[in-house]
Amino acid sequence: MLSQLALHGGPKTVQKLFPWPIFDEGEVEAVADVVRSGQWGNPDCTGLVEAFEQEFAKYCGAKYAVSCVNGSVSLRLALIVCGLQPGDEVIVPPYTFIATVSTVIEANGVPVFVDIDPETYNLDATKIEAAITSRTKAIIPVHFAGQACDMDAILDIAGRHKLRVIEDAAHAHGAEYKGRKLGTLGDAGSFSFQSSKNLTSGEGGMVITNDPELYRKMASLRNVGRLPEGQWYDHFLPGCNYRLTPMQAVLLSSQLKRLDDQTRRRDDNGLLLNELLSEIEGITPLSRGHGETVHCHHLYIFKYDPAHFNGLPKNEFVDMLAAEGVPCFRGYPHPLYKQPLFQEKFFMCYALPDSVSYADTVCPVAEQACAEEAVWILQHAMLGTAEDMVAFAKAIRKIQTVVRASEKVPKSV
Repeated sequence: MLSQLALHGGPKTVQKLFPWPIFDEGEVEAVADVVRSGQWGNPDCTGLVEAFEQEFAKYCGAKYAVSCVNGSVSLRLALIVCGLQPGDEVIVPPYTFIATVSTVIEANGVPVFVDIDPETYNLDATKIEAAITSRTKAIIPVHFAGQACDMDAILDIAGRHKLRVIEDAAHAHGAEYKGRKLGTLGDAGSFSFQSSKNLTSGEGGMVITNDPELYRKMASLRNVGRLPEGQWYDHFLPGCNYRLTPMQAVLLSSQLKRLDDQTRRRDDNGLLLNELLSEIEGITPLSRGHGETVHCHHLYIFKYDPAHFNGLPKNEFVDMLAAEGVPCFRGYPHPLYKQPLFQEKFFMCYALPDSVSYADTVCPVAEQACAEEAVWILQHAMLGTAEDMVAFAKAIRKIQTVVRASEKVPKSV
């Protein structure tokens, strides 16, 4: 029976490839025009970077946007201008990319991990208040995979405790919460344009806000501390050169024109996959109905239960699914607090007082997601057709049928 699986020499269920990024000659010519102009960097005499910032702010429904070199820097800029002081605490989820938390340390803050909701894998709003202390300054809700956090609850908590809210929307381009674009609900919203993201120029970042003072400070920090009223060699804030290039700006502007159609397709395909996978024993899609009106599916995540697959470990299941042609990944191997950065307290973490230790930190839901449950289907696969989604479900059923009929769970290959 195992020979029927593509991993063991059988035919692949999904024969199609899902390219990313998607572009045409429009992007090529836009970048070529910048190259021909000779205006490759800053100061941006072409105005292309500022034009894209305005375009992106308008798209999101925000007043201001500050572009920068990547999404890590955009988070750091937001933390600094929101008033983070050495030793201040920031509430973060443990199930996210390292930059969500390492930027807190870079800004001299102390990350405080709060577990995730088992239904969405987003920050569990019901557990936030128990983590708040007199040192708590901000909350970073991560709209993980493009699924909106419970922002009404988070904003209510933040309002009552006078905390800043910085949305990590690195996965959430085009996604919405109750009709509003993610990134516009808190004090600031941070985006990444790294190569895997739904809107990409290879690298790059953006932070949006409706607060004119936050905008003024972030724009200065991004541009070596300059302010509009100063001269070229006047530096008012301790900023660095974090500027986006005109070539990235025109590439992003072209890509932005595709984003709405791509987001609708990912959202529709996610709803279809939810229906298809809910019919398979041992497969549970993450739930919707928590305020998201558009889910942009930077990832499509489902829970895997090995008990319905003859005890097949998650990682081996993912290897089989990938071999069947489904672009997928096993996700994070462990929560962030288990990274050496936190377990060994690297010497550069000088903002972490001796009293702070992550040795005994445990977030059970995040641990379960990492070790046993979470399987990711990647965003470019979500741009496929309805028939492709049916094929993804067929691949999972095929694996289940084969391993159930096998006497033993196959060992890792």
